[in-house]
Amino acid sequence: MSQHRLSVTAADAPAAIGPYSQGIRSGAVLFCSGQIPLDPVSGELGGETAPDQAGQCLRNLAAVCRAGDTSLSNAVRCTVYMTDLGQFDAVNEVYASFFAEDPPARVAIGVAALPRGALVEIDAIVAVPS
Repeated sequence: MSQHRLSVTAADAPAAIGPYSQGIRSGAVLFCSGQIPLDPVSGELGGETAPDQAGQCLRNLAAVCRAGDTSLSNAVRCTVYMTDLGQFDAVNEVYASFFAEDPPARVAIGVAALPRGALVEIDAIVAVPS
């Protein structure tokens, strides 16, 4: 593995469900793969509603951030993928609770489907303080 690229694995986040890393750290930046709302213990989809699922996605991302020596509060950009943009306001409330001050830049995208039938997936690019 290159010194410029370090794979990050969080024991308290769900294992990757495909050929990808939970995160890749390169210098002072952590690139977190998209997290669907999998329970890290059972590996099962958690949450019945889009807001509940968004909360689990963000908790999973927070775990990857901790494993990468940073925190989700240092996110510089997130992408939120949703199968129903009609749930945007409800998901936004949960999202805002994770970023009470100085939220990151964000993109929200409506998609036809997500892995395992998830309603929400979220990825993040996170600064790693020196």
